[in-house]
Amino acid sequence: MAAFILAGCKKDKKTEIVLTTDFEEGEVFRIDKMSCYVPEVMVYLVNSENKYDEIFGAKIWQIPIEGTTLENKYKDTILARLAQIKVMNLMAKDMEVKLTPDDELRVKSAARDYYASLNDEEKRVMGVDEEIIYNLYHEFATADKLYHDITDKITPEISDDQARIVTVRDILVKTYKPSVAGSVSYNAAERAEAYDRISDIKRRLDEGTDFDVIAESTENEDSKIQYSFGRGVMPEAYEEAAFNLVVGEVSDIVETKYGFHILKCVTAYDPEEADKNRESIVKVKKQEAFNNIYDGYISELNSHLNADLWDSVAYFKTDDISTTSFFDVYDTYFVPVTGASYGIQQ
Repeated sequence: MAAFILAGCKKDKKTEIVLTTDFEEGEVFRIDKMSCYVPEVMVYLVNSENKYDEIFGAKIWQIPIEGTTLENKYKDTILARLAQIKVMNLMAKDMEVKLTPDDELRVKSAARDYYASLNDEEKRVMGVDEEIIYNLYHEFATADKLYHDITDKITPEISDDQARIVTVRDILVKTYKPSVAGSVSYNAAERAEAYDRISDIKRRLDEGTDFDVIAESTENEDSKIQYSFGRGVMPEAYEEAAFNLVVGEVSDIVETKYGFHILKCVTAYDPEEADKNRESIVKVKKQEAFNNIYDGYISELNSHLNADLWDSVAYFKTDDISTTSFFDVYDTYFVPVTGASYGIQQ
């Protein structure tokens, strides 16, 4: 589902919106001098839910989650993402970041194309005209430009070792068992028995038994045999052992929360994979740098939510409403230019 969830500045930090009663008609929330209205929410809601329906079916929205439905949780995600776009436009204004004339033309073309794709019922349900679509795309493009203007100046140096991807084969003897609550750790006697089994496997390997023979047998309790990963992904002890092996070398017994492992190094350094991982690390570093600026800016803003109106916003699906291309149209005009669409989706 992540493919269509709108991108935010931080997954664990949302724009905080407090309640007030001083609103214009149809105004869902206000952050400083920027407001969001019902049609903007409906464009997100209709396009996103229709896209999910195509993939998972309409029943997905009634799945219970944390005391409510997935539909309500997703609505809250849309609220947070729209708020972030508004904040980024406020930042852009303060930092004098503006779209170029060419950007403006692309916004206008995107709005024209998407609006022309709508039938009368879709326009009515979302409450949009071409100007509203234009303004949405304009804000998205401005958020994109702000993000890239800030982060393109950030060029972190990532060493070969930091970017390195290793591949290991794994033999696991578990120290937990499934239960109604999820999983339960072994008691002392069970752990001792598990350790005896992994110790016997290690002894046989040291005596010359082929690693792959055991890894591919039922003695191996891991659901996978081979893992490729960079730093910061696996449990600390597992990572330390893996990154200190040379090709063909077998590790000592390694303990993690999952159990006792023995690893064999398949690849210690792959230049192509390291380059890909370096790009990913750089993106994360850029995002972190932007988050620091964003968090400092947002802490000074006043935000207000029209809670009664927000609770009443809903999308009731009919066969006449099938639009899903709002995000795709934007990407057609902007992703090839910026390299990534920060404002809409990731």
